[in-house]
Amino acid sequence: MSNVSGAIKAIQDIMRKDVGVDGDAQRISQLVWMFFLKIFDDREAELELLEDDFESPIPSHLRWNNWASDPEGMTGDALADFVNSQLFPTLKDKLPTHGPAGQRAQVVRNVFEDTYNYMKSGTLMRQVINKINEIDFNNTDDRHTFGSIYEQILKDLQSAGNAGEFYTPRAVTRFIVNRVDPQLHESVLDPACGTGGFLTCAIDHKRERYVKTAQDEETLQASIYGVEKKALPHMLAITNMILHGIDTPNQIRHDNTLSRPYKDYGNKDRKDVIITNPPFGGMEEDGIENNFPAQLRTRETADLFMALIIKLLKDKGRAAVVLPDGFLFGEGMKTRLKQSLLEQCHLHTIVRLPNGVFNPYTGIKTNLLFFTKGQATESVWYYEHPYPEGVKNYNKTRPMRFEEFQAEIDWWGNEADGFAAREQNEYAWKVTLDEIVGRNYNLDIKNPHIGEQVSHDPAELLAQYAQQQAEIQSLRDQLKAILSEALAEKA
Repeated sequence: MSNVSGAIKAIQDIMRKDVGVDGDAQRISQLVWMFFLKIFDDREAELELLEDDFESPIPSHLRWNNWASDPEGMTGDALADFVNSQLFPTLKDKLPTHGPAGQRAQVVRNVFEDTYNYMKSGTLMRQVINKINEIDFNNTDDRHTFGSIYEQILKDLQSAGNAGEFYTPRAVTRFIVNRVDPQLHESVLDPACGTGGFLTCAIDHKRERYVKTAQDEETLQASIYGVEKKALPHMLAITNMILHGIDTPNQIRHDNTLSRPYKDYGNKDRKDVIITNPPFGGMEEDGIENNFPAQLRTRETADLFMALIIKLLKDKGRAAVVLPDGFLFGEGMKTRLKQSLLEQCHLHTIVRLPNGVFNPYTGIKTNLLFFTKGQATESVWYYEHPYPEGVKNYNKTRPMRFEEFQAEIDWWGNEADGFAAREQNEYAWKVTLDEIVGRNYNLDIKNPHIGEQVSHDPAELLAQYAQQQAEIQSLRDQLKAILSEALAEKA
């Protein structure tokens, strides 16, 4: 790797000495706002050379290059006071919102809305800044390396798995985007975009295949949409967009897609392509479920997102969603949701991923659902993704690789002819709608070419136990809600 990995480690070691930075979450938040300003400034330096009338939304004395780039510049109390009393108040509330720089100013304001400076020592802050200045974000190698380390920084947040948030492996995002194949003019949405992994993958895909002119690039930049409710992942997503050449990523909103009433989403909100890994296993805050029709109400986050994804797709729009096994076999509201999915969309493919894809953050088994809106499902193809030869599980040092999906890509075929070229094999099988309806919409259909297998892997058994406990708790919550309603009506 380049000097980026060394700089990151040195920065984290420096921050551990500062009494104001308490734990991983604050350390990463501190690191990210500093990276954002450096990346933003590096990109503005490029734009100043490319555009005669370029105007920065940040006042000159607050631009990174003018207060941070000199290694012998401000330090100690003077630096801490500058950051706390000048830099942050201006970036949060005082940037212009109109004129040529207004949109870029809004991006900065949105990033700093819920951001704080945790470092108390201006001397240590200067040391961190000098390390950040060693990285050239206009250097392609440094930029690529930083992307990988970005993901690793996030994975270091062990709390990420506690609310059902698992950052999607790059191999999975690449495979999904490769199969959905968003065209240049098609709008692409991730309604729970996290750090923007799916969206940056879609940007790369469109650039490699379809962007030929400056006008094409404008079309691409206007086609990318994302929403993320948490401040830190949102800031990372914005930074990720800038690193990927989206200079004004104001279509990446800091919001909760589920907080808007389901009925308020109309035609103007619909998109051509939706690709996402919604948080699963977590519960939404009280009242969010009331934004949905009675038959779709639940506090399970992934189910609410699935209901909304179906609505947000345009007619003939395509979607690919990462979902746990619990969605496939779940009952109650999940049964109604799956019925709705099969009636309104062509659920043509379910890729069943093996254990460990999200290791070490969760052992829950996951699936990739591919569907197109506007035509009811008549049959569903399943493909069970095998481990590569010699691999028994994925881990931190041996993650899934995109090349492993070549067998699926070769088998895939074309939706235009009803996937006529597909054939059943030891990993692929086809199930009719009648069989699924007969199973009460249970989509958890095992590979018929493989006999019943019993796992004795302790990690897998513990993951299954945790999943069962989550399902039991979900049923308890539903029962509690029903009893509360019944008692309220009697009262």
